[in-house]
Amino acid sequence: MAKATTNAYLPKALVAPQLTHAIHSAAAALGGKISTTTVRMPITNVLNDGDYSGRIYVGNKKVEVDVLLDTGSSTLAVDGHIYDPTKDSTAELTNIGQEIGYEDGSRWVGGIVLTDISVNSAHPLTLPKVHTAVAYHATKEMFGRAHGILGLAYARLNEAYRMPGPTTPPHYTYNQIQHGHRTYIEPYFSQLEGAGLVANKFAFYTLRSSVSMATAKPATDPQNSGFLILGGGEEQIDLYDGAFQVARVVHDTYYNVNLRSVTVGNTAPVQAFPPTKASGDASNAVVDSGTTGIYLDRPVFKEVLARFKSLGFEDEIHAGYLPMSKLKLADWPVLTFVLEGALGSDVSLEVTPQTYWQTDAPKAGHASLAFGSENGPSILGLPLMNNYFTVFDRSINKGLGVVSFARIK
Repeated sequence: MAKATTNAYLPKALVAPQLTHAIHSAAAALGGKISTTTVRMPITNVLNDGDYSGRIYVGNKKVEVDVLLDTGSSTLAVDGHIYDPTKDSTAELTNIGQEIGYEDGSRWVGGIVLTDISVNSAHPLTLPKVHTAVAYHATKEMFGRAHGILGLAYARLNEAYRMPGPTTPPHYTYNQIQHGHRTYIEPYFSQLEGAGLVANKFAFYTLRSSVSMATAKPATDPQNSGFLILGGGEEQIDLYDGAFQVARVVHDTYYNVNLRSVTVGNTAPVQAFPPTKASGDASNAVVDSGTTGIYLDRPVFKEVLARFKSLGFEDEIHAGYLPMSKLKLADWPVLTFVLEGALGSDVSLEVTPQTYWQTDAPKAGHASLAFGSENGPSILGLPLMNNYFTVFDRSINKGLGVVSFARIK
């Protein structure tokens, strides 16, 4: 899932335990709430062509809903064909409607109810009166084989409209909702943290950005699974090795970061420049779990492509899809992305050929390129995160947060 669009728009060598202490100390100094509760949610990429989803439980009947997990949007929405709020004794109807569109062209329209949301079936963590959009109109490709979406970004992306009457059962059209009184809704994760149930951070452990078709049963292939950690990160020592590198988040809409440069193998770095004032962009790059590729701003991509050409790989890059027998990944260069650091030193992150090329995708024996160009800020999606255990800590840096990266095990 691409970024959502509404109609409005420590020293470098710190090891993990030291970093955890430093982050918690900083959060406490800022008056943040520190909770020891963490939830490790199993996630899979097989329901929507590489986008990861996890399971939540909605309402008093604990309706199981697989939701796409997207740091590029902020709304919690569930498919109205799966969850019926009129049959939920805990649901409270509202006069708030939403319509949300995404950069891949998918969109939905729905009404807001307040209801219980639970995670972790074995030991449920339940938050009552969560603003939950019940989607009654959605494009065909919106949810895939999942039945909802959970946005993990900030409130600026959770735009909604107050209507003259209840929005459930559905009767307002897209155009009518657009003429409502604009408001903003507190996202689910912000509500969860605000209630003191979890710390103000979450983390992803992922291995793929496309579904691996290497086996006859992709759903049981460990390569297609991972974890979302709610309320934690650095304590999950079985998921990563070594020290964290910490990138600064510079704006509280998306997880906006400053991309300094991109290097292809041992070639000269390609500089990435700050956005112009005319663009209206908060930064030149975004870290986005809901994007299954790395998409560079067109001028940067043009120079990166020239570096690949100088190494003799232009034809393969342009093809974007090859039999694995013709793709010798050992010969391909590592990509190095340098981001502005939050702790004094810039962050240098490597993306291996095994992640910017996705093998056995979309079918066994073939490979797809998960790398391209974008009009606007560069989107650093799953191929970057597949190399690192990625922690989104929103408790520090004056509330903007940081994104931390440690080598994945």
